[in-house]
Amino acid sequence: MLRLLSTIYTLLVLWSPPPIITHDSEKKYRSHGSPKKPLPLTPLSNPARVDLTVVIPAFNEIERLPIMMDATIAHLTSTPIKKRTFEIIIVDDGSTDGTSAASLKIAGRYPKCDIRVVTLEKNLGKGGAVRHGMLYGGGRRLLMVDADGASKFEDLEDLWKAMDGLSPIGSGVPAISVGSRAHLVKTEAVVKRSLLRNVLMYGFHFVLRILGAGHIRDTQCGFKLFSRSAAQQIFPSQHLPSWIFDVELLLLAKMLGIPVAEVPIEWREIPGSKLNVITASLQMLRDLLIVRVNHILGRWRPTPLRPKAA
Repeated sequence: MLRLLSTIYTLLVLWSPPPIITHDSEKKYRSHGSPKKPLPLTPLSNPARVDLTVVIPAFNEIERLPIMMDATIAHLTSTPIKKRTFEIIIVDDGSTDGTSAASLKIAGRYPKCDIRVVTLEKNLGKGGAVRHGMLYGGGRRLLMVDADGASKFEDLEDLWKAMDGLSPIGSGVPAISVGSRAHLVKTEAVVKRSLLRNVLMYGFHFVLRILGAGHIRDTQCGFKLFSRSAAQQIFPSQHLPSWIFDVELLLLAKMLGIPVAEVPIEWREIPGSKLNVITASLQMLRDLLIVRVNHILGRWRPTPLRPKAA
């Protein structure tokens, strides 16, 4: 029995993803004001300097990103919202199509906006790109949003309002608001998807209930808002760089006792997904088991922080 347990533990260590290494070049960003000379990013551990950080992971998004950015900036600079200070961090996740160059062109169209372009030296995966952007965000609140524009950016205000009820600005109380598509399950947006995708969706939710994340109806919506104190506790403890990282974030929040508000949002499927559903599903099962066992054994354990005003 001891040998069996030792073998299982060894396999767990071997299958667990290695620590995510941040290279020196990735600690800097380029912008419209400094397109050639990279400037240093500000760590998440520092005090907040803007109201909102928008983190956009981007892998080969030269076509979809400009449309999404136009909608994002149109909302953030609209009359009712423009008193909210913000920055946008585009994390180019090792793209091969010139996403960083395209991002700088977008920044040039909006010279008054603080748009920062970070280029990772190699592709980490969506989770790794989001984590990197969050670890260098300067916002009192930090939003992760997909580059495809599937989520309606104006729904940020619903997430913002839900977080106000959990963690008023300046309170330092950790909280998370997550966009949810659960209300769309019986609508055409989901019904018209392929049978395979729908079967995998229900199977995925079944696995989540077994692993203890069934309290959130939609874990995978790429539209999530974090208070700064929540981000400071969760993202340094994130290990998964793959697309299933959202579940790890929510499990960490549960372990830390951080409240999560689930908010219905508008969503539409955008052509151009790079996800292979079969491969991704197998990877999902493996990664979820790895996360849960590492948590149970105490190998991966988040470190709570004393709440700070932000």
